[in-house]
Amino acid sequence: MVCFVFFLSLKVVSAQQIKGYVYNNNQPLSAAYIYNLNTEAHAHTAENGYFVLENNKLGDTLSVSLLGFKKQEIILGQQDFNKLLIIDLDSKIFLLDELVLTEQENILNTLAKVDLQTTPINSSQEVLRKVPGLIIGQHAGGGKAEQIFLRGFDIDHGTDVSINVDGIPVNNVSHAHGQGYSDLHFVIPETIDNINFGKGPYYAQAKDFTTAGYIDFKTKSSLENSMVKLSYGNFNTIRTLGLFNLTDRNSKSSAYAGVEYIETDGPFNTSQNFNRLNLIGKYSTLIDNKNKISTTVTHFTSRWDASGQIPVRAVESGQINRFGAIDDTEGGNTSRTNINLEHKFFASDDMTVKSNAFYSYYDFELYSNFTFFLDDPINGDQIKQKEERSIFGFNTEIKKKNAFNSNIIETTSGFGLRHDRVDDVELSHTLNRNTTLNYIQLGDINQTNAFGYFKAEFDLGKFKVTPGLRLEYFKFLYNDALTESYETLSETKTALLPKLNIQYNQNNNLQWFFKSGIGFHSNDTRVVVSQAGKDVLPKAYGVDFGNVWKPTKDLVINTTAWYLFLEQEFVYVGDAGIVEPSGKTERLGLDLGVRYQLNDYLYFNTDATLTKARSVEDNDGEDYIPLAPSFTLVGGLALNDYKGFSGALRYRFLDDRAANEDYSVTAEGYFVTDFNLN
Repeated sequence: MVCFVFFLSLKVVSAQQIKGYVYNNNQPLSAAYIYNLNTEAHAHTAENGYFVLENNKLGDTLSVSLLGFKKQEIILGQQDFNKLLIIDLDSKIFLLDELVLTEQENILNTLAKVDLQTTPINSSQEVLRKVPGLIIGQHAGGGKAEQIFLRGFDIDHGTDVSINVDGIPVNNVSHAHGQGYSDLHFVIPETIDNINFGKGPYYAQAKDFTTAGYIDFKTKSSLENSMVKLSYGNFNTIRTLGLFNLTDRNSKSSAYAGVEYIETDGPFNTSQNFNRLNLIGKYSTLIDNKNKISTTVTHFTSRWDASGQIPVRAVESGQINRFGAIDDTEGGNTSRTNINLEHKFFASDDMTVKSNAFYSYYDFELYSNFTFFLDDPINGDQIKQKEERSIFGFNTEIKKKNAFNSNIIETTSGFGLRHDRVDDVELSHTLNRNTTLNYIQLGDINQTNAFGYFKAEFDLGKFKVTPGLRLEYFKFLYNDALTESYETLSETKTALLPKLNIQYNQNNNLQWFFKSGIGFHSNDTRVVVSQAGKDVLPKAYGVDFGNVWKPTKDLVINTTAWYLFLEQEFVYVGDAGIVEPSGKTERLGLDLGVRYQLNDYLYFNTDATLTKARSVEDNDGEDYIPLAPSFTLVGGLALNDYKGFSGALRYRFLDDRAANEDYSVTAEGYFVTDFNLN
């Protein structure tokens, strides 16, 4: 009996829990990796820095690590089992040789964070370029949203990628210019803390427009330092920035405010007269390490003139030069105000609940002229696109860890609502931005999207298996102001979208993954009601297979082969006010990424995507998808804090691609480099 009690007590001692928090200057660190070198037990910190580690005994050594911070090792004493372990990590330069694949919750997102830290961004446009393999282009003045290219998609301004900031959707549904229009210019780039992204339709938590992928940006809860920047460049280009800490960073409450102002005349013969003002205020507090509350208010406003696109023949004939214009009265103005309330409740050691509620007010006015005098030889073909929008919504997500036969099952469930009220969505024929000649489209839109999702991650040692399911409900309402009698056109639609992801950690330096799932993007409300609910939520079916490999301590390579099939859809052409059918399409591609740390100061990264994009229902040779990129390449070399100097040489390449279905017209590619040193 004495022996039994003795061995039982040994067993209890060998299986004790360690609980604690990991901080940096009193700010909680999430995703830090806690590893017991003796028992190989491991855990990650939650967003409040909290962790629970099982299977520890007196004298064991704990390793605490997070990229960008100095690793700590702690030998467990008796006092560590009787109280919370408080660990403070010091920050340092990101180094690839410290990266262990199995320590990361999402290795590709970790690599993007390394890119973000090693090559800082200086404009809201560069924020999107931090997603590996994503390319953007800017046209029609600096105030218009960027054109996005990803995985063989010319996404226009956001039709096939979901973009969110702190849980606020950036994509505008049923927009005056185009479905999913995503203007990210309200983000001050220096406030971005983290980028969470996924390519393909494989993620239960990802929202509307997730076919090519999703991108979630997270802004900083606190600033390391206040800062003031002043930049001046060619064409009377000015950027000023002020970010100011309003509280002591060592407290559990933090607040900061920021202002950014940009103006430029641009390189064209007619001045662009562009300016943009950004404001941000954010307050966060951690109450008893159980509740984190954040409030964020942002406002941005912008206006610009644009010379627009021009015919090659007009330049070749000498009628205008490369920087001239046929119609230099194009341009626009836009603004957006966001209010966001976030609450994270750490209910227990194993359960976290996070929610946010948001409101956005947005207005948009754009003047374009694509055909000059083709349709109206007297007044010209200028068009106006205008809208005024309010967006209301909330998101709630519950994460819970459960032990089952010595394996861990983490379940994630969530639900939310988004409601858009868009008044006076207008497409009209105008003259010199002053006179409305006639209305082509005019009406009010109400669109509601409710959703719920569930996924379960089974941790089976080397394998992680994650099935998921997402439910979508949409209600579309449209009132056409150009009809003689008042009528509300309405349609509803639901969709059930399954997902399955499998991850295999072959060893600390090689990770394999298989992803599959069905995604979608909603169609414009005006399309939905005009087509009597047909193909409201065209689905995307996808499969990914690939790996992340670290062959040496300073080199990381990721490779993915993928396939994506899209159903029939109807596309609303905002520039013409018409509906165009688009048939079934498929894309087959290969992604390749390389990251190499040459030394403590030099960091190289590049991402290439090779794609074959075709229409399924057309004949060979007539099945090209216009403007779909076939090959893209982005990357560069960064210098990080060498004797006070930092800088980067960056490049991006977009290959020639078909401009029409039979490739008789070519959209020429380009190679662009830029260099900075500071």
